[in-house]
Amino acid sequence: MAKKEESKELLENPEVIKEKLVGIEHWAERNPKIIIGIVAALVLVVGGFFGWKYYIGNQEGQAQKDMFQAIRYFESDSLNLALNGDGNNLGFLQIIDDYGMTQAGKLANFYAGAICLKQAKYSLAIYYLEDYNTNDLLVQPRAYSLIGDAYMEQKDYENAVKWYSKASDYKPNKEFTPAYLMKEGLAYEKLNQNDKAKEAYQKVIDKYWESSEVQNAKKYKAKLETNS
Repeated sequence: MAKKEESKELLENPEVIKEKLVGIEHWAERNPKIIIGIVAALVLVVGGFFGWKYYIGNQEGQAQKDMFQAIRYFESDSLNLALNGDGNNLGFLQIIDDYGMTQAGKLANFYAGAICLKQAKYSLAIYYLEDYNTNDLLVQPRAYSLIGDAYMEQKDYENAVKWYSKASDYKPNKEFTPAYLMKEGLAYEKLNQNDKAKEAYQKVIDKYWESSEVQNAKKYKAKLETNS
């Protein structure tokens, strides 16, 4: 109650406010080095923030330019050139090293992971794909699904289910979510968890009935019911 009364007095009494301000002024006069230090620290923080934003902006533009050829190699299935570069143009691995803080650098992790998956380097694929992190509607769940694929190839079905589930739960949409649910169902079948597999297939049937995956979902679910 005493603190509340003091606060009320401070708000309502101009003389009290004046006394407080005078006290602060006297403290500042007695401690100029502290004041200078605080101001200098604020200048450094603000200046550093804007300097960092400017630096990252420049790095982002350069990273996108440097990654252009690597993407072309990826699209033409020249995977080693895409990953390692050609001597004149950077590959995704060098882009990750040089521009890891940029969005382009983060995207390079996705490409590197996808390439390693195609090359059956499953642990490396997981390593790079787990480093890809964004709010993108399409690419982020795709990265989760590819991690699931890498675990499936290693017959680690529990982790495969985990990542397929993350893919299907991430911003669900009718274009891609059904495919992730189908993979999730297949992984559950590998674990002999047929009830959960049927649940995944049923989600496709109920929620994404316009999807091209619906017929497969019905077929796989019916097969499980027949064999149970």
